[in-house]
Amino acid sequence: MQSLENHFLIAMPSMQDPFFKRAVTYICEHNEDGAMGLVINQPIDVTVGELLDKIEIDNDKSQNAAKVSVFAGGPVKTDRGFVLHSPQSGYSASQKLSSDIMITTSKDVLANLTTAQAPEQFIITLGYSGWEQGQLEQELLDNSWLIIKADPKIIFDTPVEKRWEKAVSMLGFDISQLSPEAGHA
Repeated sequence: MQSLENHFLIAMPSMQDPFFKRAVTYICEHNEDGAMGLVINQPIDVTVGELLDKIEIDNDKSQNAAKVSVFAGGPVKTDRGFVLHSPQSGYSASQKLSSDIMITTSKDVLANLTTAQAPEQFIITLGYSGWEQGQLEQELLDNSWLIIKADPKIIFDTPVEKRWEKAVSMLGFDISQLSPEAGHA
């Protein structure tokens, strides 16, 4: 099995699950036990500043970072936060996922988000997407997802409403020409 860590899952146009319709999911972990990822293009009606207020972390509302939307990362543990960010060490629970992307789950990163110590780029998700052993592989066989190597520019620099289209364009073909039927030769 080839790991899909540091790849995007792009929902096929035929995907009708309301949570994953036109979703781009960044895969943080994928091994024989299953997979874990964060949807990067489903904003919720909460800003970073509002989230920090809710969990009683002081923040500077005048900073642009306080006005950024928080994302629904997936349907699992929606009360748990994840920060995908450009590399910056010093947090108590961080993992480097690539040379351009880290994930931090500890509160210490949240206290920095509206300060000069914040990572250069970040997004916050609430919840994550999870697949049990073999589940993601089956969904791939069922033609639910397309896969491409993750591009941090899509996560951090592309407007949220264009992330699915931008990821699709990296595939190099017209997605409207794809059949929703899985082919098995």
